Amino acid sequence: MAIRGHYIHHAKKSTFHSFSCSTYLFFISLLCLASLFLVLSLFKSSVSPHNHQSLQFKHSDSSETPTLVEPCDYSDGMWIYDPNLRSAPYDHTCKEIFKGWNCIASNKSNGLDIIKWRWKPKGCDLPRFDPIRFLEWFRNKSIGFVGDSLNRNMFVSLFCTLKRASSEVKKWRPAGADRGFTFLQYNLTIAYHRTNLLARYGRWSANGGALETLGYKEGFRVDVDIPDGTWTEAPSFHDILIFNTGHWWWAPSKFDPVKSPMLFFENGLPLIPPIPPHVGLDLVLKHMRMLFCSHNSILFVERRMRPGGIKFFRTQSPRHFEGGDWDQGGSCQRLQPLLSEQVEELFSLKNNGTNVETRLVNQHLYKALKSSDFHILEITRMSEFRADAHPSTAGGKKHDDCMHWCLPGITDTWNDLFLMHLNNINFKN
Repeated sequence: MAIRGHYIHHAKKSTFHSFSCSTYLFFISLLCLASLFLVLSLFKSSVSPHNHQSLQFKHSDSSETPTLVEPCDYSDGMWIYDPNLRSAPYDHTCKEIFKGWNCIASNKSNGLDIIKWRWKPKGCDLPRFDPIRFLEWFRNKSIGFVGDSLNRNMFVSLFCTLKRASSEVKKWRPAGADRGFTFLQYNLTIAYHRTNLLARYGRWSANGGALETLGYKEGFRVDVDIPDGTWTEAPSFHDILIFNTGHWWWAPSKFDPVKSPMLFFENGLPLIPPIPPHVGLDLVLKHMRMLFCSHNSILFVERRMRPGGIKFFRTQSPRHFEGGDWDQGGSCQRLQPLLSEQVEELFSLKNNGTNVETRLVNQHLYKALKSSDFHILEITRMSEFRADAHPSTAGGKKHDDCMHWCLPGITDTWNDLFLMHLNNINFKN
């Protein structure tokens, strides 16, 4: 009996121990399931099901990967004057600033006020450009600006911003570039490739042929299917490209439709009947898409983008001539941004005013680049308000400069937007 009693006591103790272990394991499993459910819930709530075209991100340090916060249309907003706004990302002593754009050094009356206006998108904020973060993220990369002098405006803004954070810089120009610099500590190169039409063009004189029989004696030959030599090597060198074109396509003072018209060629032959500039622009943009299309053109093999390369097309930068064009006494004397109704008066297509090419160019860009893998950098809307931010009479020209922008100035905000788009792309990838 004693033995049996001992057995019963041991069995009860063993049963109790087994029950305790089972209970313990049950609660551990339940806790794990609850934790997993919580993590999944947080992940689900942090990612919107919508297709984000523009996104806002949070950062806590310079090396952190972008984190999605919310969708945002950065092109829709207003300029807010903030007299206490902290200093510009660089100052007027940056030597790369073209003299005519240095509105502080040239004592433009509102030169210091220009940088106290902050762009506020509806429903979100546009963070200011962080040069250290930018340099870290794009270490060992190369960025190329390809376009007219307005892209140089943006390029200089980026250079001056980065140089203030990292002064160890070496001048170095990739093939075809007008200017270029390498930030040695980060091995980051940025360069500007000047091209007015993106396509190759030059003076043309009649020497027999179809155009002469139509009465053309001289003009400018534009080869719509041949890239300008200043940037033919850029896609194979740069990891990121920012293109623009526009101002020269609506420039009768440069391409007089009677005395020196634009004459378009394709496959080495003149297009007959001759086409107007806006149709020529469409053809150039069409062939530009073909250049980057892997299944369409042998040019892609020769000049293709680097693996993972990113292509931007910047929308048209608005001019603000009032009272006539630049060669007709037009000026831009405003000291504050325009109101919405004033913007429409200057830029509405139905008014067909002096600055109408801004929205006309954008119509062609959006149509040509639809469904392409170009990322659109929309800077037009925010810039249309800033009639106060051009060099004007301080530009050092015989006429008001109402096309380029003061530096520091609005192109700094373009670079804020540029960085946000890069964050967006990096997050998706």
